[in-house]
Amino acid sequence: MNDSASQVAPAKIPLCVDLDGTLVHSDTLVESILMLVKRNPLNLIALLYWLLNDRARFKEKVAARVRPDVDALPYNQVFVDWLRGQRQEGRELVLVTAANYRIAQDVAQHLQLFDEVIASSASHNLKAADKRDELLQRYGAGGYDYAGNSEADLPVWSTCRRTILVNTPARVADRARAGGEIERNFPGHGNPVKALLRAMRPHQWVKNLLLFVNIILAHQYFNATLLGETVLAFVAFCICSSSVYLTNDLMDLQVDRRNSEKKHRPFASGQASLQAGIIAIPLLLLLAFTLAACVSPLFFAVLLSYFATTLAYSFYLKKHVLFDVLTLAGLYTIRIIAGASVAQQFPSVWLISFSMFVFTSLAMAKRYAELRMLEAESGSWIGGRGYHVNDLAVISQLGAASGYLSTLVLALYIDSPEVAELYSYPLALWLLCPMLMYWIGRIWLVANRGELRQDPVIYATQDLVSYIAVFAGGAILWLAR
Repeated sequence: MNDSASQVAPAKIPLCVDLDGTLVHSDTLVESILMLVKRNPLNLIALLYWLLNDRARFKEKVAARVRPDVDALPYNQVFVDWLRGQRQEGRELVLVTAANYRIAQDVAQHLQLFDEVIASSASHNLKAADKRDELLQRYGAGGYDYAGNSEADLPVWSTCRRTILVNTPARVADRARAGGEIERNFPGHGNPVKALLRAMRPHQWVKNLLLFVNIILAHQYFNATLLGETVLAFVAFCICSSSVYLTNDLMDLQVDRRNSEKKHRPFASGQASLQAGIIAIPLLLLLAFTLAACVSPLFFAVLLSYFATTLAYSFYLKKHVLFDVLTLAGLYTIRIIAGASVAQQFPSVWLISFSMFVFTSLAMAKRYAELRMLEAESGSWIGGRGYHVNDLAVISQLGAASGYLSTLVLALYIDSPEVAELYSYPLALWLLCPMLMYWIGRIWLVANRGELRQDPVIYATQDLVSYIAVFAGGAILWLAR
């Protein structure tokens, strides 16, 4: 640092601020790439081709086509508030970022904080040493303070007057401290590993218990071999479904941030690294399908069909009214088929029919709940879904009707010859019908009252009445066998 610069009053020293990971808890380039892929998966080919050019040209091509919604980015609010205080004290603020200038200008326009923007262009990638050289040319050594977060910022910190650490990993912070004076240290945004684990939604794994339905209905409770294989299949399904949840959340970043509930998800809020999520997806899939291959080729094929269906849902089907709920119901049914495939069997027509009706009802309830929340927030459309608040009445009618049709299927099954062969006391099974009617009716009453604010299956895992219904149903099946 030169002496003349260090003697300048702090208000006269410009404060240069990084964007990705510092000003926002995200990476705007990665977000833009995800937006392109969501728009059309074939854009992956174009992205790979553009990468053959230099990094600056790649960023330019991406930013020319898509840019994140800067109004909804997960800004580091504590840091932004501090910057506002610095500006009020008369300090010059400069946004200096390796992001493309289009994105940087959008952010600066939104925040109305910065006096100047210095960013990457089509010919110049302003990162690490290149950013340092640009700032040295403008302000000289020790002529600026710099706020950053990553190892790429170390060259810049080495020539600035004072360092501001924001969301900086411990090892990088130690190197920064060794190189100069630290003005402020803004702690990280929680534990990124825990955030990634939450993004994998282990609480949703309860849905995969449907793989055990075949064992229960076939009275194979004590078949140790089948139980062991089904447990392995259950683990494979959980891992695969987690990769799907990561994919969904990465694809839905922009939409989730506009939702009062979903904006708190790990990726949407910036608590989990987008890059970590992208890396985790293929690793989880590799592990899931390795385990599936150990179960059986048939189960491997069913799991593959589940994954293919979820991809179709994520990229296309979820945008289309009714197709989305039918697909969600189908995904539940595939879980049942997967459980039966472990025993090299196929579920009965009765079970498939019952499953489609009951899970269509629950999928409708999920959409209904989302629309009710949207209505309460004075919104009109579910982003990326195609539903309007005016659809509430129709969705409730379709959902309730589908739920009660599942009760009719159950009643017809109980009266079928197959039941007489499987159960010694089939009359006891008739108690299941009023129980199911009560539970479905209650779900829809809760949804209509605006008390259902999540997936109905997850709601059931936190609902005492649902637990009582499940245990009572299990007891009836046990007594009737």
